[in-house]
Amino acid sequence: MSAALAGAISLWGTAPGRAASEHLLYAALGPETSVPYGWLDFCHRYRGECAAEASAGPRDIDLTAKAYKDIQRVNAHVNHAIEPVSDMDHWGVVDRWDYPTDGKGDCEDYALMKRRLLIELGYPRGALLMTVVKEKNGDGHAILTVRTNRGEFVLDNMNDAVRPWTNTPYRFVKRQSQLDQNVWVAVDDPNVPLFAAR
Repeated sequence: MSAALAGAISLWGTAPGRAASEHLLYAALGPETSVPYGWLDFCHRYRGECAAEASAGPRDIDLTAKAYKDIQRVNAHVNHAIEPVSDMDHWGVVDRWDYPTDGKGDCEDYALMKRRLLIELGYPRGALLMTVVKEKNGDGHAILTVRTNRGEFVLDNMNDAVRPWTNTPYRFVKRQSQLDQNVWVAVDDPNVPLFAAR
């Protein structure tokens, strides 16, 4: 195991000398909830990306040292390759999810590009989950949750570090279901003791 991977996994420890609890490794998921308009619009324009059969296959990534390195590399590469710009300045609309093919985008666009690159590297779509969170000031934000056999990690355009989902400043709201990327489920607050995800 690489030092970086070991360090990331150790962030789950809840107290010195105590192993991370299973319920902290995976988000507890609630009922189905509303699908973000941005995802619906994205799927209208990129139908092949949202086909139901595209969700089939393995659900978790085997977090080997190579896989962790790939995830880190993709996160940092996209973070540095894309110029941050609001949808209003970019497209003249309040919300549009798209691939940042012109080198510009906002948080959803960063997450979509990371998802696409990891899929191209052979990682399962069902483990790469678009996720909506709230920042401390209440603003909405989008990240990519990567579900692995060692827990869930967050890829965020505001941080090059690949972090466990519980080691972020966000309140998790909802994300794609692993079973069907076009179904979204509520995510319970990570700061409350929870059971493992379904």
